[in-house]
Amino acid sequence: MRYAHEDPELLALVRRYVTPDRRYLKLGGPVMRMTEPDRAKFTRELGEAASDITPRELTVLLEGGWRERKTAAWLITVARRTEFRERLGELLLASEVCYAGTAYCVTFATFGTPADADLLAAYLDRYLRRPDLYYDQPAAMGALLHLDAKLRADQAARFLARDGLWHQWIDGPPRKEHHGTPDSYREIISQFCVLADEGTEHCTARKR
Repeated sequence: MRYAHEDPELLALVRRYVTPDRRYLKLGGPVMRMTEPDRAKFTRELGEAASDITPRELTVLLEGGWRERKTAAWLITVARRTEFRERLGELLLASEVCYAGTAYCVTFATFGTPADADLLAAYLDRYLRRPDLYYDQPAAMGALLHLDAKLRADQAARFLARDGLWHQWIDGPPRKEHHGTPDSYREIISQFCVLADEGTEHCTARKR
């Protein structure tokens, strides 16, 4: 992992793409609570940043910490840079840092192909077997359900069966208290996909 305080190249990218207006903190839930004008400004600037950043610079950000990886994933999503699919799949499965995993799940949900569903299923296959770990299982389940609806598939069903891995993970030990439902996680991911689409409208680098 690279660290901005000791890596001039990474630090320059952080200052250009990650920390302006505290972008890395606003990506996700906080945007949903913005006023309409503030959200429009945020998504416009996000789309412009996704247009400006190069594949090489995205690769560098993905070698940084959670702030850099989270921001890079959103920029990848907005620009529909599907060439990063496998790399984000590797990062999600490794789960090296906190906070970035949900962004990867949004990326896969937005890309919207069976290959993306397979990456989410692989993550759930591994981490639903670890009830001691509360990582990005809810986001991954929400993204997989989102893709199931979009692709008319049913990959999530085996996890959600009465004796499936989802319920084994929820029940623990330790038991997960105050958790939402799979459908509530799907709705959150779907809202994040709408946010990404709003940014894409301002991104000249997006894949067509």
